Amino acid sequence: MDYKLKIMKWLFLSALIAMNMMAKAAVNIDRIDPAYWFAGMKDASLKLMVYGKDIRNCTVTAGNQSVKVDSVVRLDNPDYLLVYLDVSAAKPGVVPLNFVSGSAKRQVKYELRAREMSGEDRRGFTNADVLYMLMPDRFARGGKQKDPIKGLKPYRVDRNQPSLRHGGDLEGIRKHLDYFNELGVTALWFTPVLENNSPDRDGQSTYHGYATTDYYRVDPRFGTNEEYRNLIHEAHQRGLKVVMDMIFNHCGKDHPWLVDVPSKDWFNSPEYLQGGKYSQTSYKLTPVLDPYASQIDKQEAVDGWFVPTMPDLNQRNPHVIKYLIQNSKWWIETAGIDGIRMDTYPYADRKAMSEWMKAIDWEYPNFNTVGETWVTEPAYTAAWQKDSRLSAINSYLKTVMDFSFFDKLNQAKYEETDGWWKGYNRVYNSLVYDYLYPDPSSVMAFIENHDTDRFLGSGQNVPALKQALALLLTMNRIPQLYYGTEILMNGTKEVTDGNVRKDFPGGFPGDKRNAFIAASRTEAENEMFSWLSRLLHWRKGNDVISRGRQTQFLPYEGVYVIARRYQGRTVLTILNGTNKAAVMPVGRYAEVIGAATEGTDILTGTSIRLDRDIRLQPRQTLVVAY
Repeated sequence: MDYKLKIMKWLFLSALIAMNMMAKAAVNIDRIDPAYWFAGMKDASLKLMVYGKDIRNCTVTAGNQSVKVDSVVRLDNPDYLLVYLDVSAAKPGVVPLNFVSGSAKRQVKYELRAREMSGEDRRGFTNADVLYMLMPDRFARGGKQKDPIKGLKPYRVDRNQPSLRHGGDLEGIRKHLDYFNELGVTALWFTPVLENNSPDRDGQSTYHGYATTDYYRVDPRFGTNEEYRNLIHEAHQRGLKVVMDMIFNHCGKDHPWLVDVPSKDWFNSPEYLQGGKYSQTSYKLTPVLDPYASQIDKQEAVDGWFVPTMPDLNQRNPHVIKYLIQNSKWWIETAGIDGIRMDTYPYADRKAMSEWMKAIDWEYPNFNTVGETWVTEPAYTAAWQKDSRLSAINSYLKTVMDFSFFDKLNQAKYEETDGWWKGYNRVYNSLVYDYLYPDPSSVMAFIENHDTDRFLGSGQNVPALKQALALLLTMNRIPQLYYGTEILMNGTKEVTDGNVRKDFPGGFPGDKRNAFIAASRTEAENEMFSWLSRLLHWRKGNDVISRGRQTQFLPYEGVYVIARRYQGRTVLTILNGTNKAAVMPVGRYAEVIGAATEGTDILTGTSIRLDRDIRLQPRQTLVVAY
């Protein structure tokens, strides 16, 4: 009996030991990016970034004959494994993926979803649209979440502090979709909505969204991935497009990649991560295209970190750029976005960004992306547009941002238009260089944004604002507005960026007034809103503006005129660029007026005689259609 008992005890202990060994030898998988993918993509190569303790040593096989494992890449860090799959023959459904390390095994059921539509059917924004840019944190709060949200690093919501979070969210935007329809815009551009799980530091926060810590997750303070998708769906039902702001140049310091770095070359200037010297970008982008640029100048511009809390990603690493390319496609397919705005475009590797845009253009030929190209010379901006003859490398980037127009217009607003250089001569001389652009109609123009002083500065120069908006919305460009301009919001960056990113009045519980409704706006705000709304609704669906040929006239006696013509219809934008009365001699503009004797000023609805000289009040604006 004693002998049999010993045998049983031995067998029991052996079983326990074996079970313990199996548990210790288990394959650990904490995360796979992307969590799911889509069948039927043109690019049938799928890269999975697998994260888990000592995952690098695994072999990987697919339990579905329609999916092939092309390659497995083992990075420097043992906690990462890159699995490249060929899904060209795959149908929507679940693909078993087997991970084996020694005697340890684990199967993951990976989902391939059906696409909602083909890539060709996805339509991006065009010059027929007007983009309305807003910051989710500063626009409106509609959700009922309580701050701080559990699981996020320490942060504080304090609307009295311009550099801390104010609590706006996606639900706040959704509840005001009718407001955008009332105003007359056709597309919404939100600053980044992805997770920025960084703690407040020295009275600063990442409320702006430009320090990503998870490329596949909406920031919980804004809402969920599903709420983002639903918001876009509801926007589409109201005829509104949605543009997603992305950042490939850098991520946030609190991204898991910084805690557990995938490989030595995942970031540029990685020595700072090991306590070494910090490499700061120069913010000077001209060396990227300068034929005489020194290597040190180019390196500082592209490889330096944006700020110490925003590490610079190395897009030259093929696995990094593949990750980012897939992330763009995933959001297009998952959320149904209608465009991308790419932050700090020239700061990233030029060839890699070209690869990204080529991939997006191939998969979604009717989609659109705008890149932030912040240099105020047209030749520089034009070199970044798709098919530019000014660049040896094709960017495949359809839309670039017209910082030259922004710069010249913001100088002109303080000046009297003279016979040579000042005032609207600056704008004229900027548009002269449109011959450099492969497609001027796909250039995005703006008068202000979240990175600049507001057009009104610290004042209320309404006549100058009306002239700027009339020009912006009738010239051959894709126009972008900044939230609050319609109600005369002003501010400068003199102290902090937060002063040009103030809360929209009425967007938050407890606000003393609600500028979303006419009854709560001031007389001046209502007048501005009505004026701009009238112009926007007239512009919507107007082929003269989206397709018309543009003719501009040299400013004459202080008056600047731009004409748009299409299929027998004409629109004249007439700006008196002086603080005194002026006369527009109609004979000088006979080539665009032709036999017309009368037009309508769409800003006021009044009739304008075209068979006699037009007398203009100081800083008067006319938009005459006939």
